[in-house]
Amino acid sequence: MRDIAVFSGSAHPTLAAEICGQLGVELSPSRLTRFANDCLEVQLQANCRERDVFLIQPLVPPVQEHLVELLLMLDAARGASAARTSVVLPHYAYARSDKKDAPRISIGGRLVADLMVAAGASRVLAMTLHSPQVHGFFSVPVDHLHALRELAAHFTQYDLSNTVVVSPDLGNAKEAAHFARILGVPVAAGAKQRFAEDKVQISTVIGEVAGRDVIVLDDEIAKGSTVIELLDKLRERGAGPIRVACTHGLFSSGALDRLQAFDDVLEIVATNTVPIPAEKLVPKLKVLSIAPAMAEAMRRINVGESVSTLFEAP
Repeated sequence: MRDIAVFSGSAHPTLAAEICGQLGVELSPSRLTRFANDCLEVQLQANCRERDVFLIQPLVPPVQEHLVELLLMLDAARGASAARTSVVLPHYAYARSDKKDAPRISIGGRLVADLMVAAGASRVLAMTLHSPQVHGFFSVPVDHLHALRELAAHFTQYDLSNTVVVSPDLGNAKEAAHFARILGVPVAAGAKQRFAEDKVQISTVIGEVAGRDVIVLDDEIAKGSTVIELLDKLRERGAGPIRVACTHGLFSSGALDRLQAFDDVLEIVATNTVPIPAEKLVPKLKVLSIAPAMAEAMRRINVGESVSTLFEAP
């Protein structure tokens, strides 16, 4: 590889260390200082001059703290004469703020993208953005990865002859259809309407689910209200055992405990794009690593190879 330096913010250092292990490079040190007036300062403690710099930082709670830390890291890399600075963004929390669906509302996804570019981002490597249009909010190149191969590799250990993949809503149906093609199974989707952040209604399920084993696929699970509503509809339609899968397992407000309590939910599968504290780990939860995919994408960016060919359907 060309001369490379990889730094991690404080959001998910475990993932950053795993990615560096896959790349075969050292994780470069950095220092975060908080002053008496609550301001932050970042120092990158390795040479960046004319190097290909990667900054790994998912935007996870506390999101605003981690965002400001990332912006300061970008500014530090630019001031240190980095040849190119790529943001490795396993989870982009502001991607959900992607449209103006109420009067006088901000579009945070676009604003935060502009902030990253203004701070010095030359490129962004993201994992499973909430919606396709978020890709277009960035004025620099974006490599948009997904975790469908990692999830599919996990589920192929089971007998899928009577399985259907179900998307909680039509917005995620394209990803669910792609996932279903990889597994070689049919797909269905819920017809969802959202009334508030934690209040949703799924009027029906489009597709055949009666008597079938179900894999529910969503991009992220926070409070779990959408998935729990979908589980009710699947039971009404006579669905069989259910496995729940997502890329970003935020699992706030006791979502894991509520999902695990259902007898027909056999398994909950997520990736490590966001850190899952030990106290949240439950017996039905399986966490898959996206570090190998992230590391290979970073290697290809570094040497100028195609990233998209990594994720073509087999």
